[in-house]
Amino acid sequence: MSTHDLEDMGCGTSSSTKERKSEKALKAALVIQNWYRGYSARLKARQRYALTIFQSIEYADEQGQLQLSNFFSFMLENYTQIHEKDPELLARLFGGTLQDSKDRQEYVSFVEVPDSYNGPRLQFPLTFTDIDLLVEAFKQQQILHAHYVLEVLFETKRVLKQMPNFTQVKTSPTKEITICGDLHGKLDDLFLIFYKNGLPSGSNSYIFNGDFVDRGKHSMEILMILFVSFLVYPNDLHLNRGNHEDFMMNLRYGFTKEILHKYKMHGKKILQILEDVYTWLPIGTIIDNEILVIHGGISESTDLNLLHRIERHKMKSVLMPPISIDEDHDTDLKKTKTGANIVPREIKTNESPSEQLPKHEWEQVVDILWSDPRGKRGCYPNTSRGGGCYFGPDITSKILNKFQLKMLIRSHECKPEGYEICHEGKVVTVFSASNYYEEGSNRGAYIKLCCDLTPRFFQYQVTRATCLRPLYQRVNTMESSAIRILKERMLSRKTDLIRAFQLQDRSKSGKLSMGQWAFSMENTLGLNLPWRSLSPHLVTTDKNGNINYMSTFQDIHIQKPVKEAQSTLIETLYRYRSDLQIIFNVIDSDHSGLISMEEFRAMWKLFNSHYSIHIEDFQVDELAERMDLNKDGSIDFNEFLKAFYVVHKLEKLNKSDGHPP
Repeated sequence: MSTHDLEDMGCGTSSSTKERKSEKALKAALVIQNWYRGYSARLKARQRYALTIFQSIEYADEQGQLQLSNFFSFMLENYTQIHEKDPELLARLFGGTLQDSKDRQEYVSFVEVPDSYNGPRLQFPLTFTDIDLLVEAFKQQQILHAHYVLEVLFETKRVLKQMPNFTQVKTSPTKEITICGDLHGKLDDLFLIFYKNGLPSGSNSYIFNGDFVDRGKHSMEILMILFVSFLVYPNDLHLNRGNHEDFMMNLRYGFTKEILHKYKMHGKKILQILEDVYTWLPIGTIIDNEILVIHGGISESTDLNLLHRIERHKMKSVLMPPISIDEDHDTDLKKTKTGANIVPREIKTNESPSEQLPKHEWEQVVDILWSDPRGKRGCYPNTSRGGGCYFGPDITSKILNKFQLKMLIRSHECKPEGYEICHEGKVVTVFSASNYYEEGSNRGAYIKLCCDLTPRFFQYQVTRATCLRPLYQRVNTMESSAIRILKERMLSRKTDLIRAFQLQDRSKSGKLSMGQWAFSMENTLGLNLPWRSLSPHLVTTDKNGNINYMSTFQDIHIQKPVKEAQSTLIETLYRYRSDLQIIFNVIDSDHSGLISMEEFRAMWKLFNSHYSIHIEDFQVDELAERMDLNKDGSIDFNEFLKAFYVVHKLEKLNKSDGHPP
């Protein structure tokens, strides 16, 4: 055999071995790639489920908030002594506005700035320097003095009153406009937007599309930066009203509490003028006569011509529907759409109907502030939120065509990527609060538009140390938080859930099939969640896949603030604690933190009868006696409600073992 043959043979063997190794490596790489894809897909699915839980519970809470409007109507119809006892309550809920010049002088001049105050000092008339001053001060966690807050609020109201319902904005080849969505008190997101995109100026225009406040801890700081920027650049910074620019929403979602905490002795004054400022915010912006920017959405009956003409300042709160003038008309109105669960009021008070928007105009504003787009054609009630509507692509085309518009830009919904495009590119959602539900839960975004009106999207995410962790750790944290709040929601309906389970469990075995359990959960809670997929986090199953339904509550219970109180009463109070807290805060019009025993009993009896809660009066009387801790005839109801919290036994166990929950 020649050397050449041997080399050929050797080369052949070597080449074959290399090919086999290469093939194995390729197969291994494909296996790893497929595994990683599956792993990533499972993580993304878990993240998506967690976001679905957060959003479903958020919308259910908003639905509960809107349903409170019916209770306030009921309360005013039945609380016969209201005029004698608390005329200020009527004024607070439905009354007129402050007298500008007189009240401005009275409010501001009596709030002096002491020499010891070392926070930012604003100079009126305001300039760009004041914007910069505020931003730097708030980065250092300084608080703006109440004197300046009131000055800014009164001045903002004065300028807003001169503006139309829809602000008209023009772009040019040299002038872009930036559109930001919900910020919800998340100041770091605003700082990041300004860092990436620049402070507002004559050459750097912004539209902030509502929901500046609530939920986050720095709503006041955001509001002051936006209002001061608006006062310096009224033609270049534009503010739209969102559904949270509403004093009744602020009672539930935190801004009222933030103001009273930061401005203890002057908080009430700030709240009063702020309620008024909200009503003067424009309800939309129109860019180059082609793009409509509103907070929520539209309905099949949206009439921009009518919305241009309404007296927007009469929309004090979406939770306070307009009065019907006569009984027959009221009956007709209740049969028509009023935003899902809201019905008009018919109350016998001295309030003037001229201080209220007509019902059809009120409905138009509700739709603008509360509606959401969906893929399904048509227009139907927004059952998730309880107000406004869902509008399909056909409705978008119809309304845009009718008013010669090309696109609708809106906010109002948290999106994982900070923005979303739907309805064949005609509807764009932008949401600017990153980490909205939990750190790592979503990006924030803003939009830039030039004269060609093609939106360009800019995403970001405020990062803490936790956001730098691997994705699986962030998903675990997010999932745990979502499951926690879901379990608390389940516990608040424990009696109803057990009744639903037992109706399905005809053999009294204590077990249900997966389908029966999922049906009972959805039928009772109405959260539209993938219960089968979530079941491993919520219940235990036997080897046959049947669910031990009482395991739904095995690791949680409500801590009782009063040991002697019956469990059903505690569950009811826990379930309605947010509603009751709002009612308490409305009745406590002087923000003293106290209401009388008599007021508490009257409030509870009305609430009990309106919500058809089966709690005996004597139980509530006993509870009220125990709530009056120092026996002075007054109840600190907020403090009492704080004593309600859910104990998660698993977390308690982990903490006692020295492990983090």
